[in-house]
Amino acid sequence: MNLTLRVWRQAGPKAPGKMVEYKATEISPEASFLEMMDVVNDELTLKGEEPIAFDHDCREGICGSCSMMIDGHAHGPNQGTATCQLHMRSFEDGATIFVEPWRVRAFPVVKDLCVDRSAFDRIIAAGGFITAATGGAQDANNVLVPKVASDLAMDSAACIGCGACAAACPNGSASLFTAAKITHLAQLPQGQPERYRRVVEMVAQHDAEGFGGCTLHGECQLACPKEISIDTISRMNRDYMVAAAMSQEEKVGGGTG
Repeated sequence: MNLTLRVWRQAGPKAPGKMVEYKATEISPEASFLEMMDVVNDELTLKGEEPIAFDHDCREGICGSCSMMIDGHAHGPNQGTATCQLHMRSFEDGATIFVEPWRVRAFPVVKDLCVDRSAFDRIIAAGGFITAATGGAQDANNVLVPKVASDLAMDSAACIGCGACAAACPNGSASLFTAAKITHLAQLPQGQPERYRRVVEMVAQHDAEGFGGCTLHGECQLACPKEISIDTISRMNRDYMVAAAMSQEEKVGGGTG
């Protein structure tokens, strides 16, 4: 396959950026998108030019590092697929492909296709820890968890924190990510003691990071490589409303005591 790439190049966070054209020649249809980028970078290095900076790690759809907008789609045209799992057979020979970083205010560009996603780390940190009894480990079957709850928890825990949800959202919201991290603990016994404090503090951190508000467009679940349902946002909103009601009751009770 012979392809034309239009890639966003930006030397640093404060530097101006622009689209630069590159040729990718003799690319195997079975190569992944990242392997194709490796070939292009090898050729740039041999020419003495600066290779294209992009994030990657496991290349197995697990780490969430391979964040790229490809032809206007987060992770490319295929649903349920991270960039590292996208193969070149998904494109036509001779195609022109546009490659850009995530365009989210809370994800500033570091260089080229690399963005700073530490906002996600701070949202998770805002959730704090879970209360767990110390001492010897309990028997695995000591605390029973209904299958429906465990399935919901596992589905939410599949989130790899790639940021595709925010990149695809017209509002730049990371509500699907935040909801996934909240929901998987909210379904389990271990997550109950801090359940309502957790949702309030993580949502507050989400907003403080500069992400937009969720208006349930649904692009997030279409872009998510793990196909996490937008239903998790509804569960997060429900817990948030319960937390708000509990807080109001505490204020009323404190004022009349």
